[in-house]
Amino acid sequence: MAKSGRVFLRGMTSETYGLKEFRSAQLAAPRVRDNSVVTDDAKVGHSGDSDQSRTWWRVGPGDDPFLTQTLQVHFVQLPPRSSNHGHGHQNEAAFYILEGRGYEIHDDQRYDWEKDDLVIVHTDSVHRHFNPYDEQATALVMKAKSTWMYLGLIQQGRSGPVAEPERFGERVDWSQIWTPDVEKRRKVVKPSETTWETTPLGKVRVLSSPGKTDVRTFSVDAFELEIPAGSKSGRRWHMADEILYVLDGEGYSLHWEVAADIDEKYHARIANEPTRHEIRKGDTLYVPQNTVAQHFSADGRPLRLLSGQNRVFKQLGYDRVAYLENAPEYSG
Repeated sequence: MAKSGRVFLRGMTSETYGLKEFRSAQLAAPRVRDNSVVTDDAKVGHSGDSDQSRTWWRVGPGDDPFLTQTLQVHFVQLPPRSSNHGHGHQNEAAFYILEGRGYEIHDDQRYDWEKDDLVIVHTDSVHRHFNPYDEQATALVMKAKSTWMYLGLIQQGRSGPVAEPERFGERVDWSQIWTPDVEKRRKVVKPSETTWETTPLGKVRVLSSPGKTDVRTFSVDAFELEIPAGSKSGRRWHMADEILYVLDGEGYSLHWEVAADIDEKYHARIANEPTRHEIRKGDTLYVPQNTVAQHFSADGRPLRLLSGQNRVFKQLGYDRVAYLENAPEYSG
């Protein structure tokens, strides 16, 4: 947790042009976090909580040791027949429902959800979570908030009067500056609306991606990966870093560091030996930028992983994945 206040955006400083020490420190940080890790218990500056709801952070830019700020992860929990206060912010958020059911109110519109749904809080949304049922509801929240912060899109908070109202005119429609027809896109993605596919990575169910233009998100790409018991995923290399939440099962993940050999052009040098990271249900696994990774399921039951990435990497020219080894189940 930050020693004073909440860290929304973290800076990088160096006495030299190179950032080798910064990357080395990031790569040395533990990559698996379990339920014992609470990097921020939301006592500092989380305006959405009520005296009933609970919010706690797993990954954020204020972490020490630092992992990433391209994607932040926290949990929201609602006891039976409760709600939070709700608030608004300019950044999007993607909620994966881990247990229970309930509904959202976004900009005065209702959206019902249940276990295994992906729920999108859209840009510039006033949102509040409700659980009117008898079982507890818990959601995993992934968001690229620091991207908005870096761009100066920092207007957020609870409802209240505008300071110095005499300086401003009457209310007008904020959505005039949104992408055309964005309100027509889906806010809740249900399992029945997706398809499991056998890919070089393995058995995958895509929840949000640039190809899913009917889903109202522009920042978080998410998919589920299911690895049969005793099997493994494909071995893949991509530039974007990634956070994976273990939905079920256990196993381990191998990561090969990729060094930049800068000569007449950039060359990649992949480490001969990987690092190994044990994972089980409820853990989050961090895969750093520019890393080769492969995941292995233990014997017993399948390993189910929820993957989240910041889509901005694809806009920066890193929209390809190199498969160095395909999943055993893939025959393409």
